[in-house]
Formats: sequence, structure tokens, C-alpha cells
Amino acid sequence: MTAGLEKACHRCISKIASNACFIFGLLASLALPLSMTFIGMKFLEDCPVQPLIPLYLLVGGVIGSLKVTILLYDSTRMRQLLSKSVVIDDDDDDEYPWRQNAHKYYIHLTLSLFLFLWFILGNYWVFSVYLPNFIPPFHQPQDYCDKTLYIFAVGVLIISHTVLFLLIFCSCCIYCFSRQRYSSEED
Repeated sequence: MTAGLEKACHRCISKIASNACFIFGLLASLALPLSMTFIGMKFLEDCPVQPLIPLYLLVGGVIGSLKVTILLYDSTRMRQLLSKSVVIDDDDDDEYPWRQNAHKYYIHLTLSLFLFLWFILGNYWVFSVYLPNFIPPFHQPQDYCDKTLYIFAVGVLIISHTVLFLLIFCSCCIYCFSRQRYSSEED
């Protein structure tokens, strides 16, 4: 990647991450992992047909909350550093004092990888018992799953699939448009 393109990408990401709307969006997105944690804890013993479903919600909610909290901290920190650099008129293009150091990068990478793998496992656990009995049968009392828990888990997975699809689609669109723009600038 050329130095000019790297600086432009870094400026773009810095502006997005320091934007107040982005921070409010992160705060709003904290609701899903917190509700996953709550539902997972509340119904921990209420799905004997697949006991890993409440565990999926509980662990995914805790790790997701941690990931969003770290993103919030990094975004507010970047916002503070950007405002300080504007106040002192620090336009030095060679140094980015708000650039993440390597260990934070690896923390984000590890949490994201774990959440992605946990998402795949959650798909398997939830859809392997698709539409279980919601009321415990008399002859097999262990063959049921609480309706609220199961419907919530399916809803979380549908939301996750939708967000993942939108991220991939938008990334492909941005890549295609930037590639087209880059090739037209070379001509």
C-alpha cells in the first residue's frame, strides 16, 4: 500500500471513529450483548434439549460487551487526542499519536476471531434443534427449550447474519469503487 493511500485510509478511519454519531452507535450496539448476557443468565437451566444455547448467549454477550466497551474507550480516546492535536495545531503527517499500539490490535483481533468462531458454533447449536418443544413433554421432560430463550437466540443470529451481510456488501462496494477510481486516476 502506498504511503499516500495509507495516510488517507488512516485519516478516514480516524474521522469515523472519532465521530460522535459513531460513538452513540457503539453505545446503542451495547444493548444487544448486554441483553444476550441477561437472557443467557436468566434461562441458563431452561433448555435441556441443547444446554449450550444459553451458554452461547451468556459467553457471547460478555465477550461482545467487552469488545464494544474497548471500542468505545478507543473511540473516545481518539476523539480526545484529535481535539488536542487541533488545539495545538499539530498537523505533522508523520506521527499519529492516537495510533493503536500492537497489543491493542491483537486484543481486538483475538476478540473478533473468538466472536466469529462463537457465532459459527451458536448457529450450529441453535439450528441443530430447530423448533424444539417449548413445553416439556410429559413422557420426555428433558426434551424442550424455553420459548423466550430460543426465539431470542434465533433473533440474535438473524441480526448477526444481517449485519455480517451488510458489512461484507458495503466492503465490496467500497473496494470496487475505490478500485475503479484508482484505475481511472492512472489513465
